[in-house]
Parts: sequence; C-alpha cells; structure tokens
Amino acid sequence: MPRSLKPDIDSLSEYIEIIKLKGLTNKHINEVTRYLTEYLQYTNYRIDKTKSIHYFAYLKDNYSVSTYRKETYQILKFLRYLKVEWTEDIKLPPDPIYTPKYISKDMIESTINYFRNHEYNLRFKALIYLGIDSGLRAEELYQLTIEDIDIEHQVVSINHNPNNGQSTKTKQSRVSFFTDITKCILSEYLNFLDSNNNLSKLFPKRWTERKFSDAPIRVKHLRKFFSQEWDRRGGPTSIKKILMGHSLKGDVDLMHYNAQSPEDLKKIYDRVMDTPIL
Repeated sequence: MPRSLKPDIDSLSEYIEIIKLKGLTNKHINEVTRYLTEYLQYTNYRIDKTKSIHYFAYLKDNYSVSTYRKETYQILKFLRYLKVEWTEDIKLPPDPIYTPKYISKDMIESTINYFRNHEYNLRFKALIYLGIDSGLRAEELYQLTIEDIDIEHQVVSINHNPNNGQSTKTKQSRVSFFTDITKCILSEYLNFLDSNNNLSKLFPKRWTERKFSDAPIRVKHLRKFFSQEWDRRGGPTSIKKILMGHSLKGDVDLMHYNAQSPEDLKKIYDRVMDTPIL
C-alpha cells in the first residue's frame, strides 16, 4: 500500500451506495456522507496518514468525546473499505461516563404550563402526554402519522419503514400504548387535524424542536421520564425494554425465551400504568 492514496469521487459514492444496502435511515446516510466529505476536503482528497491524524486531532480538540468518536469511527470504516492499513494504529477513547438526567413530574407540568397560552397548545399537550406514556424516542414521535395512532385500543405503532420516512434504532417495528387521559387529548388533537385537513406528520420535527428550545425540558426527556416512572411503579424491566425498543442483543431471556404478544404487553402496561401520571 502506498504512503498516500487519492480516491476519486466514485469511491465515496460507491461506499455510500454499499452502506445504504444495510437499510440505514436517510438521516444516518446523510451524516456519514457529511463526515467523509469534510474529511476528504481537509486532506484534499489524498489519504495521507499524517494529514489524517491532524484531522482526527482537530475533531478531538474541538468537539465532545462522543462526537469525536462517532465521526472518526465512520471515517475509519471508510478507510478500511479502501484497505488503508494504518487505520489499525488509530484507537478511539472509551465512551464518556454518562449520568442520566432526572426528570420529575414538576418538570413535565412546567413544560405543559409553558405552552398553555400558545396557539398550538393542543399539539404540545398531545406530544407531551404521548411521550411520557409511550416511551418513544423523539425521532419516533416526529415520524408518527395519524394512521399510526389507534385511539380505540390505545395503541401507537412505531414503524420501521425508511422508504416512508420512518425508522427505528433497531430497524424493527413495534407497538407501545397510552393511557385514558392521553386518549382523550389525542382524540381532540386528531379531530382538530382532521377538521383542518392536515394529514402530515403529527409533530413536525424542526418546528417542534424550535418551539422546545426554551422550554423546561426537551422532547427527548419525555422518554427518560417514561423509563424512570415505569421503574418507580415497579414495572418489569424486560417489558420496558420491549416497549421502548431497546436492542435485545446480549439479553438471553428476551432474545430466546420471553416472547410477548401485543395483547400480553397491553395487559402488563395497563397494570403498571393503572393510575394517572399527572
């Protein structure tokens, strides 16, 4: 292998097409494309070990450990695809120690009150209640359509269908549920959408993120609250993992033994969430 390698644009395009075959989301593909393009622009499309180390050092000095790890990991995967031998010399630091943020009921109520006088108060209220009831990721909430909500049976479908702009972290579809209070709020919100002939995503991502920028909590914290509240109520951890769509790799019981039907999950959910959260 020569000291430096100058891949053409086709090499990058071919690599991106190959990783698309994994069924990754458009968001992830776009992120990887950006990481690799910025790296190649920095090195003037000549893959040189010294210049590459300088770029990795730049990432390390200017970004968080998690961002540095994420971007460098994707670049190294691309270089290994090109059979660049010195990539084995680059070692990534361990994941930083993470302490989960405690989300209290007061914080949820403060966020509801924050939007109380907003013209789209009903949308925010529906999002908050569904988030704390179902444990969906923020991205999964943003991707929901009216068809994903079964009001009568209080079921929300989380679909992995990248061709329709919907994806899950584990690349598997699943269901979760919501309580009677949330059913009432969602019914009102869906009726509002129907009367206004608005059949787009229930909670538009960019608009919602912008509105939550100064709120007491972010949308991603609704999922944290669900997880913490489920445990406070003594709910089974295994069922929580299924409802929240955690990866089951490494959990022998869930991978090979603990199969539950949607009906079983609903019964367990109703027992745990039998009293109102707020």
